[in-house]
Amino acid sequence: MHYEMIIAGVMLNACSSLVGSSVLLSDDYREVSRLESVYAIQAAATHGKFVFAIDSRRVAKYDRTTGKLLGHSQGDAIHLNSGFVWKNKILCAHSNYPSIPEQSQVMELDPSTMALTRWHEFGDYGGSLTWIVRRGNRWLCNFAKYGDQNKDSFLVEFDNRFKEQRRWSYPSELIDKLGKYSLSGGVWFRGELLVTGHDAEEVYALSFPRTGPILEYVETRGIAFTGQGFAVDKASKGLVGISRAQRNIIFVK
Repeated sequence: MHYEMIIAGVMLNACSSLVGSSVLLSDDYREVSRLESVYAIQAAATHGKFVFAIDSRRVAKYDRTTGKLLGHSQGDAIHLNSGFVWKNKILCAHSNYPSIPEQSQVMELDPSTMALTRWHEFGDYGGSLTWIVRRGNRWLCNFAKYGDQNKDSFLVEFDNRFKEQRRWSYPSELIDKLGKYSLSGGVWFRGELLVTGHDAEEVYALSFPRTGPILEYVETRGIAFTGQGFAVDKASKGLVGISRAQRNIIFVK
């Protein structure tokens, strides 16, 4: 009886610790495979049998099965970020970071020709665009601020004509985890908003408030890639991201 009480107490304390830290180890995303790429600096994305590594100025295309480099994007860019597949094209967040005032655009990559062209112009919207995704019939776009101003980063919901519908700021629990950086990646995945910072092996789950202008922090989960831009991988029904330090594209589930 005494032994059972000790075990129960240990389990209770462990559960309390997990709840207090908002880390649920059972929900961690684990590595499935990886692919080397010297261009794995900003983000990764997939489309069909191809994998794309995104650095600041260009996008590299690889054969998903063999890992063979098939080509590079053709077109000017200053600071590319996350990629999102939309109507058989790759939409890349883009800005003039670190220049001020910030100028942001969405760039479109045609995977068949590798032409990189300007798709939508935000101009000076108050931050540097780091990711764009869909949630239902709306666009979600993150505009990042850095350093002492990173608390002023914000998320905007746009309609299909990019007319702003709503915007939210980020909770302090999340901002405290980012250091001097901001949110490099975001996806709408299995009915929830997941975001990443700059270099931690973590992904942060957020929820939309019923009312109010601040997103709600749900929990932190471990993940095999180290922040930066990531994307949903439809082929594996998982996620794909990068390790900038190792120059690897990493698939997780």
